[in-house]
Amino acid sequence: MNYKRMVPNSISGLSQMLGLISIYLSMEKDFNLAAIFIILAILADSCDGRAARALGVSGPFGVEMDSLCDVCSFGMAPAVLIYTYSLQQLGVAGMVISGLFAFGAAMRLARFNVNVTAIHGYFQGMPAPAGACVIVTFVLGGMQISPLLTALLTVAVACLMYSDVKYPDFKGHGNPLFRVPVIIAFILGALVLWSDVKAWPFVLMFTYTLCGVLNAVYVKVTGKQAVFK
Repeated sequence: MNYKRMVPNSISGLSQMLGLISIYLSMEKDFNLAAIFIILAILADSCDGRAARALGVSGPFGVEMDSLCDVCSFGMAPAVLIYTYSLQQLGVAGMVISGLFAFGAAMRLARFNVNVTAIHGYFQGMPAPAGACVIVTFVLGGMQISPLLTALLTVAVACLMYSDVKYPDFKGHGNPLFRVPVIIAFILGALVLWSDVKAWPFVLMFTYTLCGVLNAVYVKVTGKQAVFK
């Protein structure tokens, strides 16, 4: 047994465990703590790849392990959270819609693994942790909108995760975003923040989400394409 490999795989397992605890907390209606545990899972997930590279044990097993754990932490846990927080009022429809979120995250993670050597300079579709953060900040921001609007938001994020909308990967190999759509997204985000200051965590992710969507529209209309290294 290569004990070095146990370090990054254990970190991935920790991320999964944190996501599982979040599910238990959601079932107990402790929504804020459930959301915080998903954030902790995101922090753990950001460390496993770094640990594998530092120890020189990167490989396909670690990639698959990471993604399987991510399905729990960034697909199932947010799905259960948004269902118990709001969508439960829609009955079976709420179950299906929250399930679509988990499905979108799983599809996003599977596509990432397949295209990891082909896509550079950006993320194809919203990253699963970012999609989870939309749900998390929605809850932590205390957003109270109708279950139908929450359902639309949930489906939209699920679709964005498996879309071709480009989001920056912040690795310094290029930026898929153009200035005009980013400025518009920030203005719209500021308007939402002005209407409800305490919802600032959600406004951050709302603005991030809009940047990708408006940028995709801008590229479609203008025909411009970002350059990647």
